[in-house]
Amino acid sequence: MKVVLFCGGQGMRMRDYSQDLPKPLADLGGRPMVWHLMKYYAHFGHKDFILCLGHGGNAIKNYFLKYDETVSNDCVLSGGGRVELAHRDLDDWRISFVDTGLTSTVGERLRLVEPYLKGEEMFLANYSDGLTDMHLPTQIQWFRESGKVASFLAVKPSQSFSVVTLRDDKSVDDIQYVRESDLLINGGFFVLRRQIFDYIKEGEELVEEPFHRLIKENQLVAYRHDRFWCMDTFKEHQQLSDMHREGNAPWEVWARP
Repeated sequence: MKVVLFCGGQGMRMRDYSQDLPKPLADLGGRPMVWHLMKYYAHFGHKDFILCLGHGGNAIKNYFLKYDETVSNDCVLSGGGRVELAHRDLDDWRISFVDTGLTSTVGERLRLVEPYLKGEEMFLANYSDGLTDMHLPTQIQWFRESGKVASFLAVKPSQSFSVVTLRDDKSVDDIQYVRESDLLINGGFFVLRRQIFDYIKEGEELVEEPFHRLIKENQLVAYRHDRFWCMDTFKEHQQLSDMHREGNAPWEVWARP
């Protein structure tokens, strides 16, 4: 099953980190964010990637074209500078780099890579700014059995802010941290059928008009995940880096025994 990754946005939430570095290339434990996400999908057997490029597209492309496998794989250096890798982590990956424009919406980027999805009954897609420990095959099977056109991951917000409930007279009825509330958000990790393209018009944002059309026809479902999920804002990037440094990286499902 092919994986579409939306890598073209400027990543406003990460501007404090770097205005020049494309958000998918933000470093996390010596590897960029997008590598961790692709490694997650590859672990479950999905190794055919379509990267929707825009802002910083050349930097993302050059990272993979000049990929140094010795960084993430065990290796042996012998006489004469010969390097022998114990294994290679990208040999069976296929990556299509597609320029989808600097200002295109997510929906438009998806429309522009439709030719790369010919013959695919279903495919996966993601924003490239979130990580999870979700068991992907379970989500895919659940969606397949639903018979719907589209699905996304419904998660608790990872940010630390409070939700306020007001009475009719505007007095405060309740205040609680968002993760303790019933609020769920769109966490990405889409599973889509090809029929999704019948719902997207030129220039539209994916979760705006297209998703509302799906809702009217009862063709959109959400797979709830209450365990680990984190969006890559500047603050949470620091938290993810700390977790990785401490050996507590739940998203690294490929590293589990």
